[in-house]
Amino acid sequence: MNANPIGVFDSGVGGTSIWKEIHALLPHENTIFLADSKNAPYGQKTREEIIALSVKNTELLLARGCKLIVVACNTATTNAISFLREKYEIPFIGIEPAIKPAALNSGTGTVGVLATKGTLSSNLFLKTSKDHAGEITIVEQEGIGLVPLIEAGKINSSETIQLLISYIKPMLEANMDHIVLGCTHYPYLIPVLKDLLPPHVNIIDSGGAVAKQTLAVLNKGNLQNPKKTPGKIQFYTNKDTKILTSFLKDVDESKQIAYLNF
Repeated sequence: MNANPIGVFDSGVGGTSIWKEIHALLPHENTIFLADSKNAPYGQKTREEIIALSVKNTELLLARGCKLIVVACNTATTNAISFLREKYEIPFIGIEPAIKPAALNSGTGTVGVLATKGTLSSNLFLKTSKDHAGEITIVEQEGIGLVPLIEAGKINSSETIQLLISYIKPMLEANMDHIVLGCTHYPYLIPVLKDLLPPHVNIIDSGGAVAKQTLAVLNKGNLQNPKKTPGKIQFYTNKDTKILTSFLKDVDESKQIAYLNF
């Protein structure tokens, strides 16, 4: 069981930003990543649709023997992870916007959150905001159109840049000093955001925290892979493998990338 893989799924290629953090911290663990790009973005779907897609992804990973599953999608976490934890016995690790560290470190008292509609409207997001924001003002912004552009590999396109400019404008006008990226696709926009934002604005994503939580859950359940050789890496997408490959250029050449009809 301990040599079994860690499963990771997302509504597309964005979750590879989370996978990379996990692999960097746990290079000896075998991993399987599912990119459900055919159904991206999840953020525009109903809660029932998101749960159904999350169950489908989970069943695929369980069929491949995964010992733990990381829901590397903010929208799937906020809408479906409680259902998954009740339905299945293995551990699930989710991801949600890192409002707490942003709120604790804000000097201006204003934090921006760039996320999908599915995340911003979820009960879990509302609870997280209420629990950690305190006296902090949170400026929410739905990143309409960003996920399809990232999925198409158009990170540096003029369309992406213009959307980002329009989305961060109200946040800057509200005097934010931290912007929380509430979608696992968005870390791939960090180089563009750094060019657009004033230097005093800190960009926060949840990748590192998710990797540390994965390690903690493995340790708690005594699930660590005892082998010290590099882990087997498998990626599956139900859309264009070339797009997924382009996001994994910096990953070990031993990785396997394949199309899977799911």
